[in-house]
Amino acid sequence: FLHRVYTEPELKLYHKKPSSLAVRFAGKEAVIKALGTQAKGVSWKEIEILSDPSGRPLVHLYGKAQKQASGLGLNNLAISLSHSKEYAIACVASEAK
Repeated sequence: FLHRVYTEPELKLYHKKPSSLAVRFAGKEAVIKALGTQAKGVSWKEIEILSDPSGRPLVHLYGKAQKQASGLGLNNLAISLSHSKEYAIACVASEAK
């Protein structure tokens, strides 16, 4: 499961932090919802969620995910992630051209 859903950088940084992986999974789901029905055929690994040096989560799209976002005019995806011991939640917002 982990290698089907997460990129190598995600696994390298977060493999010992289940809550960080869980919240990134929620983030990937939020990105797919932002892409709407256009997300059909997008691989989980085409959506990568890493953090900048200050800890702010950043979304990187590749392949079909990037193509779908461009086709919809979506750019500058912003993501908010939060988790507790039992729950993970994510919200995505985007500017449209």
